[in-house]
Amino acid sequence: MKLKKYKAVLFLVAGLSGIQATAQLAPEVELYRQKHVNAHVVRLNQETRLDISLNSGNLQIAQHHLEEDLYLSDAAVNNSRRSLNFSSFFEMGDIKASSFLFEKNKFREYKVEDYRQKDELDNSFHDDTKSVNFIFPGLQKGAKSKLEYSETIKNPRFLMPFYFGDFFPVENNTFTVTVDKNVSLRFMQFNTQALKLEFSEEEKRGKKIYTWKATNVEEYENEAGSPTYKRVIPHVVPVISSYTHNGNTINVLNDVNDLYSWYNSLVKDLNKQEDDRELVNLVAEITAGKETELEKVRAIYYWTQKNIKYIAFEYALGGFIPREANEVFQKKYGDCKDNSSILHKMLSLAGIEGKLTWIGTREIPYTYSELPTPLVDNHMILAYRNAGKTYYLDATGRYIPLEYPTSFIQGKEALISNGDAGFEVEIVPVMPAENSAVIENTRLKIEGSDIKGSSKAQVTGYNKIRLFNELEGISNPAKVEEYYNAVFEKGSNRFLISSLEEQNKYEYDLDFILNYDFEVKGYAKEIGDEIYLNLNLNRDLSHYRTLKDRVNEIEYDYKNSFSYTTELEIPEGYEVAYLPANEEFDNDLIKAAISYSRKENKVIYSHDIQFDFLILDLEQQRLVNDLISKAEKAYKEVIILKKIKTS
Repeated sequence: MKLKKYKAVLFLVAGLSGIQATAQLAPEVELYRQKHVNAHVVRLNQETRLDISLNSGNLQIAQHHLEEDLYLSDAAVNNSRRSLNFSSFFEMGDIKASSFLFEKNKFREYKVEDYRQKDELDNSFHDDTKSVNFIFPGLQKGAKSKLEYSETIKNPRFLMPFYFGDFFPVENNTFTVTVDKNVSLRFMQFNTQALKLEFSEEEKRGKKIYTWKATNVEEYENEAGSPTYKRVIPHVVPVISSYTHNGNTINVLNDVNDLYSWYNSLVKDLNKQEDDRELVNLVAEITAGKETELEKVRAIYYWTQKNIKYIAFEYALGGFIPREANEVFQKKYGDCKDNSSILHKMLSLAGIEGKLTWIGTREIPYTYSELPTPLVDNHMILAYRNAGKTYYLDATGRYIPLEYPTSFIQGKEALISNGDAGFEVEIVPVMPAENSAVIENTRLKIEGSDIKGSSKAQVTGYNKIRLFNELEGISNPAKVEEYYNAVFEKGSNRFLISSLEEQNKYEYDLDFILNYDFEVKGYAKEIGDEIYLNLNLNRDLSHYRTLKDRVNEIEYDYKNSFSYTTELEIPEGYEVAYLPANEEFDNDLIKAAISYSRKENKVIYSHDIQFDFLILDLEQQRLVNDLISKAEKAYKEVIILKKIKTS
């Protein structure tokens, strides 16, 4: 939805300039290797200078960036190829890049001579983003690189954050903002509490100068499952509140009212064209026979999900302005704004009000009140109200029931448009764990050392949506069976489905049902006149264990739950000699229980788990790991069947 701020991107490069490698290293290399034992690169210096001036009532904004790196290992070659992206909102200025190789006891400079520009269309169907690409010559262990580049920011709403750290150590950080005294700025700081941040403010020649400095910032761990780096790495975001010209104050982003006012100006003339007759007829057709407004909305919403393909667009203000519904309908594709546009129009044709809504996905940690700039959101949906309840319609999703928001906007603030009358900010609900369940009932019998069974799996909510999205990309029947073997595996990796039947596949409002037969060879252990069998065929708790040395929070897509019931047929001539004790495991994050009972010639096993979290901090991870350790002891328990002695 939004513009792409240009940035340096690292690539693996196979071949470089023919500069001769040398084994000679500057003394500082060993010093930094001792200081940063695991680092491959250290940033010696990073600076950003932001200059904001007022010229004849117009804001002029320029930035200059400096990056100086020292490479501590042979992985230096991986950093050789660089790319700087820019767009109509960020005009590229001068670029200077050089490598420095230590030769004859001093660093010798090798300037980059070849800069190549190209369009960037990899992730979008249409995009005005371009890039300048170049290669640092001869990078090797002990080399340095220096990159300077400038940019002009064309819209005062698009000031970008300055990050004081990265996933490599940074020795010196400096962020300087020089601003005309008639421009009112405020600065939002995030994740800086533990950082020794030096700040100074001064005034010179009608300019205010703000400076932040930080030194010796250790590298941040990039761990699997971590939430967005914006929740971890310290940064400052400058915001232009307003400016004064000829005695008049012009608001820019003083608060969320200003942000909404700009957003509303971009959509107020949307869909004023004459209605496409085919679209009018379609709406009448798909809502025919629907007795309630809610059912009409459901029909329109599902049609849009199924028939309008999601493709990202970014072209100047096209990254912010939805396209006309008529155009989206004819092309059958669009981005999040375009999907919202056609959905809004189709509801209107059915006499139903939907509201355009801006929202940030969960990768954006800010609220509208603390950071009312375009950095706060990156997505558009439609809000619909019925009987006091708000439905958050995101037609970019697939298989999303009307009652569910897409998982990546759960818990986020939604900026809901009321047109010129203003806006409302609401929080999208987080769906409870029981709404995304896997419920399995299994009948099991022992045949020699093998177990054979039949299961009915009922899959709901986000678990179902995830499964459908993955299945949609698998057409080969053998691959489908292979997929199900992986998803529903029981007991051991010798689990094998022998037959299966799908019910309600790709249905939006019905639970997905999978009936299947399976076997697990060699799973039962017979010793003498006893059979030992572990009925803990599914051990989902173990999948949530995190490493003890983890340093970051961990994030999950949604809350979910599992319920397993297994009926084991006691083999003829055997009796139950031992059933494990029932167990319960409980804290504020997880509720789980395992129980065993006997009924006639069957052993009944039940295992229920509820995961009630989206993000776990380090202390919560410890609590979860402690609970898992207790549960894993119970997972080792077996039942014992003993052969009945005959007289």
